[in-house]
Parts: sequence; structure tokens; C-alpha cells
Amino acid sequence: MAKVDYYEVLGVARDADDKVLKAAFRKLAMQFHPDRNPGDHGAEAKFKEINEAYEKLRDPQKRAAYDRFGHAAFDGGGGGPQGFSGDFGSSMSDIFDDIFGEFMGGRRGQRQGGGNGRERGADLRYNMEITLEEAYSGKTAEIRVPTKIACEACAGTGAKPGSHPKICTTCEGHGRVRAAQGFFSIERTCPTCGGRGEIISDPCEACGGSGRQTQERTLQVNIPAGIEDGTRIRLSGEGEAGLRGGPAGDLYLFLSVKPHQLFQREGADIFCRVPISITTAALGGQFDVPTVEGGKTRVKVPDGTQTGKQFRLKGKGMPVLRSAQMGDMYIQVVVETPSNLSRRQRELLEEFEQASSEENNPESAGFFARIRDFFGGA
Repeated sequence: MAKVDYYEVLGVARDADDKVLKAAFRKLAMQFHPDRNPGDHGAEAKFKEINEAYEKLRDPQKRAAYDRFGHAAFDGGGGGPQGFSGDFGSSMSDIFDDIFGEFMGGRRGQRQGGGNGRERGADLRYNMEITLEEAYSGKTAEIRVPTKIACEACAGTGAKPGSHPKICTTCEGHGRVRAAQGFFSIERTCPTCGGRGEIISDPCEACGGSGRQTQERTLQVNIPAGIEDGTRIRLSGEGEAGLRGGPAGDLYLFLSVKPHQLFQREGADIFCRVPISITTAALGGQFDVPTVEGGKTRVKVPDGTQTGKQFRLKGKGMPVLRSAQMGDMYIQVVVETPSNLSRRQRELLEEFEQASSEENNPESAGFFARIRDFFGGA
């Protein structure tokens, strides 16, 4: 039975480039993959046919031979002038990585830094607490961070000074080895070098071959004015040094702002709750309040002020991060009911109550009038 043209199998034109070939193969391979078609022998045969077509066309020499001689180019089967042979597992591994990655919900994890043993260092977290005043003005803080730095003795290579790591002969420096099983390719960490791609036969005595040493570092950190509670600052490259000369990780500074004894913050606005006496509320008056920048301001209270009244102090709040704008400060007054009254004070309040009218207490008078209406005027 004559074989179907490889280009027709993949559904591409004869001048298709490598990108088009790969995309076509990937689409068809996922469609006819045995894992997606259990028990379907037709799909399995089609899958093998697709593999064969792509394996031949992806290789420039094989493709050139096929374009000239057709299927006869591979009838020799033994390589050399008349036939081509190849490691199917190796040639297909990149495609199967894509396919199996989607089957398993994503790409398989890859070692950072490649197969030369150089791995990226770990990221670090540093928790820092500042005051509201420091958040207002910003600051330059000095922090001490215990971390791993590149070993000075071996310059981070892990090898004893004067020697060098050797390429692993098992994986040839890739850190991974592949084994072909049928038309599947299985890849695993190299058992000889542990995935590093290199063998250190004479490790550095100072770091034990890791290329890193533990040390406490002192860093200067700039906290910008207007920073908010929970903000995260990333310091690139200030994390742990990488293994065997790999790139360093990052340091993440997590900021928290201490609760203030007077102020509450909402975004760029500051709120302050101030209790005032009943006489100040009734007759009017004034009082001084501190501001977050360290000064103070005077608030005038008109007569007849009620609990919950807010006074806005424009521009007295927090600075907006990385902006010239300023938030506002809101003073909320709470009328304090007098307690621990003396006999004379009680008598005066009783006289005041007797002399009061609905005009003196319009809100309470209106409220109780609505209650009477609710119950039918009783």
C-alpha cells in the first residue's frame, strides 16, 4: 500500500517553514493522541503516521531527500546515502513537552539556569514596621538581612581554587537524560550530576562545593513618602546568591504601618475623633489638634454643634504616593455627656431642662413627633 504524501499528512504546503510544520504537527498530535482517544486503533495509527511525517520533514537533510526522491529516499532504512535514521525520542522531545504539558495542566517545570549547574538564588522576605509619621515623610532605613552570598574563595563556582567543574559525561552538560520508549520520550534528571550538568571533583573547602556562604548583609532602603500599609517593595538581585555563580534572587520588603494613638488613615485622608463638652457644643468654641506632619491647627466649633459633625482641613492629610497631591484631614466631634455631677450641677441642668423648649432640641422634638404619628397620635 502506497504511503500518503508527508505534506498531505500534516496538511501543509510543500514550501511551509519550520514554524508552520511544528504548529500543524502539534495540532494534529493533540487531536489523535492515544491518551485522548483510548481504545481507538485508527487514531493510534494516524498518530504514528503524523509522527513519521513530522520526523522526516523537520530535519533539513531528510526533507531535502524526500522532496527529491519521495518515500524512496528512506527505503534503505540503515542510514547513509540511501536512507536516514535518527533518534526519534530526541527529535520529538520538544513537541511532546508541549503536548504533555497541556495534558498535565501546564508546561513541565524547567530548571532555572540551564544545565550548567547555575541556578537562580531564592527570593527573600523582610517584614518592616514603620510609624504613621514615617509613612508621611518617608525615610531611608538600614536593614540587616541574613542571606547567602557568593563564596569569595571560589568566586561562586563551588570548585576548589585552581580547579574547575567538569562537564558531566552522562548528560553531556544538559542536566537531563532522555530515554525513548516506543514513540514516547521520557526525560528525567541526570542521576550522575543531580541535574547540574557539571561534576565538581574537588569542591571548595570554604563553601563545601555549593558556591555560597551565609552572611548578614546591611542594606539601605528608601521608603517613599505616602507609603501605605501592606505595600511590597522589590529589591532586585538582593536575595540569595545563585548556586555555582547563578543569578541572585530578589528581596521583598513587606511594610506595615503601626496603629496611631490619635489618627486613623483611609487612603490619603486622615481622621481624628475629638470629644468636646456639652457647653462647647451648645455655645461654640475652639480647640487645637495635632497634625500628622508634627504641627497643630485650630478648629472653630459653631454653637449648636451635634455629635458626628466633621470639619475638613484641606491638605492636612497624607501625601499621595509619587505625587505632589495631599489628602485631607477630617475632625469628627463627639459631644460628651457630663458624668459624676455634683448636686449644684444637677440642679442647674434641671433648671435648664425646665426652661428648654422644642426650639432648643429640634431633632429630638421632631423624632418623638414622628413616633406619636406612627402610633396614631396617642
